Amino acid sequence: MQYGAESAVVVDLSKRLGLALGMNSVECSLNFNAITLTTICDERCITTTRDTINQSINVNLLVQIQQIVNKTEATIDHHDLIDRTTLAFDELDKAVYPTWLVSVFVGASCAAFAYLNGGSWSITAVTFIAGMVAMFTRIYLSKHHFNPFITVIVTAFIASLIGATTYYFDIGNNADIAVASSVLLLVPSFPLINSLSDILKGYVNIGVGRAVFTYMLTLSACVGIVMALVLLRIQHWGF
Repeated sequence: MQYGAESAVVVDLSKRLGLALGMNSVECSLNFNAITLTTICDERCITTTRDTINQSINVNLLVQIQQIVNKTEATIDHHDLIDRTTLAFDELDKAVYPTWLVSVFVGASCAAFAYLNGGSWSITAVTFIAGMVAMFTRIYLSKHHFNPFITVIVTAFIASLIGATTYYFDIGNNADIAVASSVLLLVPSFPLINSLSDILKGYVNIGVGRAVFTYMLTLSACVGIVMALVLLRIQHWGF
């Protein structure tokens, strides 16, 4: 849940893992910021609730968890199975790419979008710098546990500020492309897809919660962009 898994996947893996470890029954209830598990084993019912702290999306971790569940189900020897499974979860590889590498590739993707939309090489270069600096700022603020909405506002402000320099120095053929492309890294596509998927699969509460969170992120990005344009006194902007 913390790393962006669909609700259906979380419930399915929880039930499969519980049954593989010898439980008679496993029930899972999800909220936007918590998960509740009820397990029944030898006529004993145990219920636990855990908070889900919002983390950055990490598909690698989700794949590792699925592999652990699959391996647990396929294990024939049940001796120390619970201990081995617990150890496998403790040894999850949580390594991520270096900040500078992520920033460079995000900047390159924003620059590629600017170029594909007709931007000149100078517009593409400014967009690359804006996207790279913005992503570096976003990762830095996230690591220091800033509010996600404040993080998005600051990131959008910095990206728009750098991209809007094309207006003042008359760089390239179309300054609007640089400003628009610089903030593409803030588009919350993955959470939005998950929210729609949750709603369609019957997890309406958490789907609506994720959708509202996504819309608030989008609104925060708009606030950051407008702040930068107002500060620079750019009155006419857009395609």
